[in-house]
Amino acid sequence: MMRAAAAVLFAALVSGTPAFAKTLRIVAIGASNTQGFYIGKDGAYPAQLQQLLKQKGIDADVVNAGVPFDTTAGMLQRIDSDVPKGTDIAILQPGANDRRFFVSKEQRAANIAEMERRLRARGIKVVTYDEEIPLRYYTLDFIHLTRDGHAMIAAWLLPRIMKIAGGSRPAAPPEGGAPQAAH
Repeated sequence: MMRAAAAVLFAALVSGTPAFAKTLRIVAIGASNTQGFYIGKDGAYPAQLQQLLKQKGIDADVVNAGVPFDTTAGMLQRIDSDVPKGTDIAILQPGANDRRFFVSKEQRAANIAEMERRLRARGIKVVTYDEEIPLRYYTLDFIHLTRDGHAMIAAWLLPRIMKIAGGSRPAAPPEGGAPQAAH
């Protein structure tokens, strides 16, 4: 028992991260692609990201706050209510609805900047995914993403989230379970 405790303490000191950490709370804000339109929430990038983090030993809860047909103006209106107190990281995926609904590039940029500012003012780290997505990742409507498209976004987000989380955050032991040595 003492050896196990010493191993956990040593691992924590060497890695610079706590041996046991609270659940990392992440909220993904976006429109229909964040929501998982066409493939469902379980196949959407927030769910895939949560699985990737778990595979890396990071206990994370990734909440999907995607709303179909939303624009950056709508996201800005709901940012404070959809990203609750206690959130560690917010992912902004503004999507392309602004272009479809004739919102200017300047207004879109201002909305994204204001969302980032509000979140950071609350002490929430922000990762914005606003990359050009190759056509091969779209469904036949050329609006919504395939499962592979969501996997691509989750893979892009993973190292950025891990960096913010401090590299690696071991999963907490089950309630009442014995602590495990960090690997």
